[in-house]
Amino acid sequence: MPDIQQAVKDKYGAIASSVAKATGDASCCGPHACGCGDPITSNLYSAAETGTLPQQAVAASLGCGNPTASIDLQSGQTVLDLGSGGGIDVLLSARRVGPTGRVYGLDMTDEMLALARENQQKAGATNVEFLKGTIEAIPLPDDSVDVIISNCVINLSADKDAIVREAFRVLKPGGRFAVSDVIVRGDVPADIRRSMELWVGCIAGALKDAEFSGKLQAAGFIDVSIEPWRLYRIDDARAFLTEAGVDVDRLAPRVDGMFASAFIRATKPAAKTCCGPDCRA
Repeated sequence: MPDIQQAVKDKYGAIASSVAKATGDASCCGPHACGCGDPITSNLYSAAETGTLPQQAVAASLGCGNPTASIDLQSGQTVLDLGSGGGIDVLLSARRVGPTGRVYGLDMTDEMLALARENQQKAGATNVEFLKGTIEAIPLPDDSVDVIISNCVINLSADKDAIVREAFRVLKPGGRFAVSDVIVRGDVPADIRRSMELWVGCIAGALKDAEFSGKLQAAGFIDVSIEPWRLYRIDDARAFLTEAGVDVDRLAPRVDGMFASAFIRATKPAAKTCCGPDCRA
């Protein structure tokens, strides 16, 4: 896992540096366009959402969904964004929880944290704090968060069991897990999966939908749901994969629609209460 973490740090550190210097186009694959832009990362946020955010927060948005649109955030809540990057989802959440709420962004990459804090300052968000750490070991106490969000980050980790256990630990009873990530819908041969990774760039560790659901349930979550909302079609990647030397027509029947962006939601059970005379501790 340390090798994977270092590779992720290097990659996203380079993206943050590129955005900070206002050169290149951020994408899930790297600091320059490499084939994974439009079908996956486009049209995730409305103009109303991005219009008043710092430009660099929008430019550093590397996700595959909009987790803030997948859950109803309330004034006064505490929210945690796992792998917060340049801070777009943190800043959007901060607006919705208001001045009595709190939003934490957690990232392990120094360059991303520096960019996010700069964006926070530009946005004037006083109810935000960016933390350095890993999503496998969240630096927050037990039962301290109302909602956990994340945007196309969990798939990058080699220890997803640790992530969901930590998410369960820091959520308050009744707290909600609402993330956007890439999932795999069915069995995909390894050679084909590698070909799609050339294009998508973010699916090296993507789980099958049933695997993701099983891990959440094993950690103690209930009301688990996985909602694919954007399927990746082979024709979206035809030009890129052909240029990479992939026989797209051979690939298509075995992979079309099997990778998707999905909203993954779950709930930590509420604390049990007992008011009757026969209640036991």
